[in-house]
Amino acid sequence: MNARQTLKQLLQRNKLLVAPGCFDGLSARLVQEAGFEAAYLSGGAVARSMGIPDIGLVTMSESIERAVQVVSAITIPVIADADTGYGNAVNLVRTVREFERAGVSAIHIEDQITPKRCGHLDGKEVISLEEMELKLKAALAARSDPDFAIIARTDARGVNGFEDAVKRANAFAKLGVDAIFFEAPQSEEELAEIPKRVPNIPLLVNVFKGGKTPMLPMDRLEQIGFRIAIYPSETQRAAIHAMRTALSTLKREGTTESIDANLTTFKDRDKVVGLDDWNKIEREFMAVESGKE
Repeated sequence: MNARQTLKQLLQRNKLLVAPGCFDGLSARLVQEAGFEAAYLSGGAVARSMGIPDIGLVTMSESIERAVQVVSAITIPVIADADTGYGNAVNLVRTVREFERAGVSAIHIEDQITPKRCGHLDGKEVISLEEMELKLKAALAARSDPDFAIIARTDARGVNGFEDAVKRANAFAKLGVDAIFFEAPQSEEELAEIPKRVPNIPLLVNVFKGGKTPMLPMDRLEQIGFRIAIYPSETQRAAIHAMRTALSTLKREGTTESIDANLTTFKDRDKVVGLDDWNKIEREFMAVESGKE
C-alpha cells in the first residue's frame, strides 16, 4: 500500500490515530523515528518556523514547498493543513491539485474567511454554510486520486456557537468528505458530545496546551470516539525551548560544554537525516575517481 491507502486503512480502525506536528524535513523525520503512524504538517508551525504568526500570512506556494520537503523526508502518511484553500472555490481547486501533486495523504480545509487565523485565537469569522459546501464540492471534484483524503474543518464553534458547528459538521459529512475536524470545543463535555452529534465519520481533534480545548489523555479521546488526534505544537515548543537554552548558555558561558549531555551528538545528528544512506549511494555510484579507470 502507498501512504494514502495506509491512511485510509488507519482511519477505518476503532482506534485513535496520533499525528504529531512537524514543520520541516527534520521534524518530520523525528516524528517517524519516534514510531508514530502519521505526521501532521501544521500550518501554524510552518508560519512560526518562518518567523511569522499564524494569521494567514503564509501563501499556498510556501505551504506546498514545505509539504514537498516533508513528504520526501518520510514514508508515513502526512496530513497537511491547507487553511481555507487560500481563497475561494477556484483557488481551492488549485490548492487541492498542488497538495495532491506534492504527495501528502490528506488535507484539511476550514470554513473561515480568507485570510484565516489560528483556530484558538479570537477575532475569527466564518463564511456561510452554503459557500463552504460549494468549496468542499469543488475540492472533492478536484482530486484525481480517490485515496487522497479531504478533511472538512469547521471553526464555527468560536463564532456562532456549538450548535452551528454541529450543523456544519453534519452538512460537510453528507458531502462525502473523509473526516471532520471540529475545531476548538471548549470543554470535555463538548468533546464528548461531538461523536454523538456527528456520527458515522472519522473525527479529528486538535490537542495542544494553551488553547480553548482541554488536553485529554489519548485513551480518553479514543474512548470518547475520536479517530485522529493532531498534536501541532509539541515538537516546535520543544525546539524553541531547547534552542533558547543552548543560545543563552553559549552567550553566558562562551561555550555549551555545560549542557553537552543534553545535546544531540554530532554522529546522531547526521544519522537522523540519513547520512549513511547517502554515503552508500556515493560509494556505489561514484567509486571511480576522476581521471582514473
